[in-house]
Amino acid sequence: MSRVLVIGAGGAGSVAVHKMAQCSDVFSHVTLASRRIHKCNEVAQSVKEKTGVGIDTAELDADDVKATVALINSVRPKVVVNLALPYQDLSIMDACLETGVHYLDTANYEPRDEARFEYSWQWAYQDRFKAAGLMAVLGSGFDPGVTSIFTGYTRKHLLDRIDTLDILDCNGGDHGLPFATNFNPEINLREITAPSRHWENGEWVVGPALAHKQAFDFEAVGPKNMYLMYHEELESLAKFYPEIKRIRFWMTFGDSYLKHLEVLQNVGMTRIDPVMFEGREIIPIQFLKALLPEPSSLGPLTKGKTNIGTIATGVKDGVQKTVYVLNICDHEAAFAETGNQAISYTTGVPAMIGAALIVTGQWQGAGVYNMEQLDPDPFMDMLNKQGLPWKVVDLPAPLSF
Repeated sequence: MSRVLVIGAGGAGSVAVHKMAQCSDVFSHVTLASRRIHKCNEVAQSVKEKTGVGIDTAELDADDVKATVALINSVRPKVVVNLALPYQDLSIMDACLETGVHYLDTANYEPRDEARFEYSWQWAYQDRFKAAGLMAVLGSGFDPGVTSIFTGYTRKHLLDRIDTLDILDCNGGDHGLPFATNFNPEINLREITAPSRHWENGEWVVGPALAHKQAFDFEAVGPKNMYLMYHEELESLAKFYPEIKRIRFWMTFGDSYLKHLEVLQNVGMTRIDPVMFEGREIIPIQFLKALLPEPSSLGPLTKGKTNIGTIATGVKDGVQKTVYVLNICDHEAAFAETGNQAISYTTGVPAMIGAALIVTGQWQGAGVYNMEQLDPDPFMDMLNKQGLPWKVVDLPAPLSF
């Protein structure tokens, strides 16, 4: 058993510590830290009510490396699970290096003043983590995370060679509100409004945001429009699976959501640069975040299911084959178990699993690792046991678009 420090008390952090409390044979002691300690205390109360396990809480500004170092030294965890904002990845990695503990996150670093999310900043830590004998695991959420593990599992067991890979992310949930985001609005809107980008024949193909639409019939959800967009796992998958000729990421959005998003963009509310308002600077997207519903408030409202998976074409034993690996998650079941909707659940559970594999030694190494570099088998096994069961479907033909 090992001690763990979780930084970030949003929906994913809440799910992660609920699941860690259920796995007390792996995690002997859990501390949850956040800038807002009252959020940590609310989560701790829920964990106690649902599992009977007590967790500790702490107030922390994760931008402050010295404060993070002090907290790590006080808690003495084996791994720090970073479920804070991606702006804070590097400061938390610095603190882990200084204190000699392993690191895990769910989203790659991006600077506050530019919608630019890439792994270069974190990959630059490779030599320092390797020299320290520490493991840093990047992107242990669902996408990235489980989708990367699905790809690794496909390559290890289902296909001898992967030629094309499509990641399909469908949220079929309905919260009944005119406009809301299922995770941090600032990060969500920066991601969605970025230009689309996919990997094809050794280069990036760039296009306008949300310009390429396709219809797809998702199991347990039904037909949905999905849109081609850039997502961070494309960068690491292209790096570590150079055999794949084309890698694309698709996400579903409803017409009402896109209508609201278009209006907000047109009036400048999604801008990330400061503007003057009544004699002081504000950042429009941060102001918008304050106006939108808190994602954690959507749990009791959301009904329906998510369906996220990978469709890979390639060759198995000399025969062309297309395989679809997917998970379906129920919003109401996720809320009943952890008090959070399925978007938080599908991020928090993989974070817990990644941490469990590090502390139990099933994943070992020194350096910085993306999920697709690690053995998928123990992770896939824990998904089935921890509320995110998956299945493999053989498709009769590749996607026609």
